[in-house]
Amino acid sequence: MASFVGGCLFCLLPSLLLLLLSLALRWPRVRCWMKLAASDSPRLICKPTALSKYLLRHCSSLARPRLASWPRGDPHIQTLFSLLCGQHGDTLQFTRDHLLLRDGGIVALDWAVGTRLGEAVGRKRWEGRNQPGGKALGCFTSTSPVLLLIPQSWGGMTPHLKLLCHQAMRQGFYVVVFHARGTAGCPLTTARLTEFGDPADLEQSVAYVHSRHPSSVLVAVSEGSGSGILLSYLGERGSSSYLTAAAAISPVLLGQLWFETAMPPIYRWGVLFHRKLQLSRYRSSFREVLDVDRALRCTSLRVFEETLSCSSAQLQQRPPSPPISSLDPELSSGFHSPRGLAPSVAWALGERAHPAKDWDSYWERNEPLRDVDEVAVPVLCICSRDDPLLPPASTLPLTLFQSNPHFLLALTDGGGHCGFTLEGRGGETEEGRTGSEEVEEGNWSHSAVLEYFRVTADFLKGEERKGASSCGGPLLGEYNSQAGQRSRTSNMAPARRRRATTMRRPRLQSTEESSMGEEEEKFTWKRSYTR
Repeated sequence: MASFVGGCLFCLLPSLLLLLLSLALRWPRVRCWMKLAASDSPRLICKPTALSKYLLRHCSSLARPRLASWPRGDPHIQTLFSLLCGQHGDTLQFTRDHLLLRDGGIVALDWAVGTRLGEAVGRKRWEGRNQPGGKALGCFTSTSPVLLLIPQSWGGMTPHLKLLCHQAMRQGFYVVVFHARGTAGCPLTTARLTEFGDPADLEQSVAYVHSRHPSSVLVAVSEGSGSGILLSYLGERGSSSYLTAAAAISPVLLGQLWFETAMPPIYRWGVLFHRKLQLSRYRSSFREVLDVDRALRCTSLRVFEETLSCSSAQLQQRPPSPPISSLDPELSSGFHSPRGLAPSVAWALGERAHPAKDWDSYWERNEPLRDVDEVAVPVLCICSRDDPLLPPASTLPLTLFQSNPHFLLALTDGGGHCGFTLEGRGGETEEGRTGSEEVEEGNWSHSAVLEYFRVTADFLKGEERKGASSCGGPLLGEYNSQAGQRSRTSNMAPARRRRATTMRRPRLQSTEESSMGEEEEKFTWKRSYTR
């Protein structure tokens, strides 16, 4: 009899535990503990400058993220949701520009023109809410700012990026999406793909976007591995960049480490399938220059990238001769340029006209942070500790953010890869801005990035007024009006190539605390001319 009663109690034990748990959750103190655990504020790791302190005071999204708790806050659920499904995926409408590059390649620029729900007038509604003096949404001119979006390196628009596009349109931005050659339906007209950290195509695209909106502030946001070309562009162009500010959501800061770190199988096979599908479309075209069959059999991202970009893993064949043209006597002189490029194009591309010799030399010219000391615009990086697609958070180059005044890191405990789902949804409002603006609930990184652009523009505008009577170079806030005129002739010239710096594999510190409590160093936000 006693054993029978004991067995019954043992069977009822799970139900009793669930009952006790439900009763505990009704206790106010326990509920308060859970809310505190689910809404940890991000750590802003940066050098103590005037801009960083200004952001902490005025950028409320960085202080109160209210990230979702489990189960919606699970990193894999957030990551898969942001990559595979979203609420605005089928409503956005774009018009496409095909940009012909100097080597004969083509990239696509998708301009967001509205939605199927009739929200094309959203920009006009937001433009009416101007700041005093006729300035729109924290900009330096009365024209709307331009937001350039850079997708993942494997291409395509994820629902996460579409949601950011939708929210930016509602806040008055002109939104344009950059698609690398051979991705997102963009035709491939050359036998070369964009390398991970090659900013040449993005550089020409930014110059074109600036020519379309010469009086607008231009800012950029990269998603995931798309940060490779954005950070490379900022480093190679230095103070000649047209960008006023930039942001990177779940960025790949150390490219070689990312390719060499094992990714969970479900994500690795998904990325490989996407890239192999793109390569298989042009199988016959690439057989002349690389071992396509080996690339399609690869089971790791590193081997796939090495097969595509390194001569040590490609077929050793004589490069094809360029087409004979009666218009250019150099082309009819029997000159054999690499990859069939014209001599002038091969000269403009420099070392990138040839495939990298091996894996290490590939990263000497493609590591995103190789020219980090040349970056001349503020860059906000948003990362989470539980990102399943990136290396562990302990590998983040914290010394970069603690020593370089242009880089800021918002590090959260949760969020997944490009997830950062908010706990609440709905039409809440947020005070503390000029007027009352709607906040799109559902993704914290989007609200934080857009508010960061607005606050940074306000800060730079104030610095411009302070330094208007001082001597020296123009301020950082004059990007939209003067940078284009100063570098009109140099922007299309090949950027000076430099070897990799020590930022490829930085020595990490054990502490992750920001040094915001230290004495603020003197740093003025003026452009240092490096070009």
